[in-house]
Amino acid sequence: MIIKQIKEELKLAKKPIAKSLHHNTSFRVLVLGFRKGMVMKSHTAKWPSKLTVLEGSVSYQEEKENTVLNQYDEFEIPVGITHSVEANEDSLCLLTQSDD
Repeated sequence: MIIKQIKEELKLAKKPIAKSLHHNTSFRVLVLGFRKGMVMKSHTAKWPSKLTVLEGSVSYQEEKENTVLNQYDEFEIPVGITHSVEANEDSLCLLTQSDD
């Protein structure tokens, strides 16, 4: 019930919510929840990652590039590149990460 929990918690949240959906020693799948205007601050990925939008729309921002991702869009996030994510509308995303 992770997705339902995130949707409920977002009603009062001041920042994006991230929860583990599934993981083991070599991969993890996170669910990210955003309300419109919320920003996941600049950070870098330590593992190869893919962001998939399940609902809504987000902007993936690197140094000088901005990529709008809508429902069902996917984006490969490079390791070691500083980036942020901003919600253009209420959104749910999957973040898959692998150590290979």
